[in-house]
Amino acid sequence: MSQVKFGTQNQIGLVGLGIMGAPLAQRYLAEGYQVTVWNLEPEKYELVRENGAIWADSPTEVWSNSDVAFVCVLGDPAIESVCLGEQGFANAKNGASVLVDLSTTSPDATSRISSALKSRTGADWIDAPMSGGPQAALEGNLTLMVGGDEAIFASVQLLLDAIASNVTRMGDLGAGQTAKILNQAIVGVNYVLMGELLATARAAGIDPTLLPGCLAGGMADSTILQRIYSQMAADDFDPPRSYARQLNKDLKSVDAFVNSLGLELPVVAKGIGQYAKYTEAGNEMQDGASVSRIYE
Repeated sequence: MSQVKFGTQNQIGLVGLGIMGAPLAQRYLAEGYQVTVWNLEPEKYELVRENGAIWADSPTEVWSNSDVAFVCVLGDPAIESVCLGEQGFANAKNGASVLVDLSTTSPDATSRISSALKSRTGADWIDAPMSGGPQAALEGNLTLMVGGDEAIFASVQLLLDAIASNVTRMGDLGAGQTAKILNQAIVGVNYVLMGELLATARAAGIDPTLLPGCLAGGMADSTILQRIYSQMAADDFDPPRSYARQLNKDLKSVDAFVNSLGLELPVVAKGIGQYAKYTEAGNEMQDGASVSRIYE
C-alpha cells in the first residue's frame, strides 16, 4: 500500500457497492485509506472484504466513522434515504464533515437534501458525478464533474484526484449534476446512434468490425465509437459492464431537465424514447450497450 496522502482525511466512508462503488472502494484501499462501507444488499461486501474494507451496519455508522463520506447510489430516492432516512447520515451524533455525492442525481434533489443534511449535521456537500466506468475507477482515471463551494472543493480535491484524472469544478452546488445531465444526453443518444450505425453497416454488407479502425483519428472518431460500438459489433454484453436501467434512469432525468428549461430537442427526445423502449421491454439488467439489439 502507498502512504496516506491527505493529512487528517484518512477515514473514508462509502455507501454503495455496485458496479462503480466496489472498484472505488478498492481504489481508495489501495491508496492507503481506511474505508468503511455499507450497501443495501449486504452480500456486496464480499467484493471488497479481502481488500480490507470495514463493514458498517447502517449509513449512520458509516458517517460516524468517516472524515469524508462518499455516496454512489442509484438516483434521488436512494440518496435521500441514505442521508435522511431512519438509519441515514443525519442521525449520527458526529462524524464526517463533507459528503461527496458521486451518484447521478438531480440538481433539485442535490439542493434540497444537502440543505437538510447541513441543518442536521453541519456537514458540507460536493456533487461530483462521474464518468468512465469500473476499470477507470480502479485505475484512478475517472472524469468528475463537480459542483460546490470553492473552498470545500479545495478541501477534498486530493481525494477526488485519487480516483480521477480529470476533475473540473463546474460551479456552485448542483453544477456537477447539471454537467452530468449533459454528459448523459451525449452518451445515451450516442448509444442509440451506435446501434443504428451497426444495423446500417450490416445491412450494407460491409464488415462492421472494421469501422472503428477505419474512422480512427477522423472527425467521427470518439470513445463511444471505439469502445461501445466495438462492443456492440462483437455482441459482447455478458457480464454487463453497466445496466440498461441506469442509463435509462439518467435519460429520463435528461428529458425532465430539458422540459424544465422549455426546450424542444427532437434528436435527444428520439434517442431517449428508443432507449426507454428497449430497456422497458424487460432488459433493465442487460448491459447498457445491448440497446443495439433493438435493431436486429
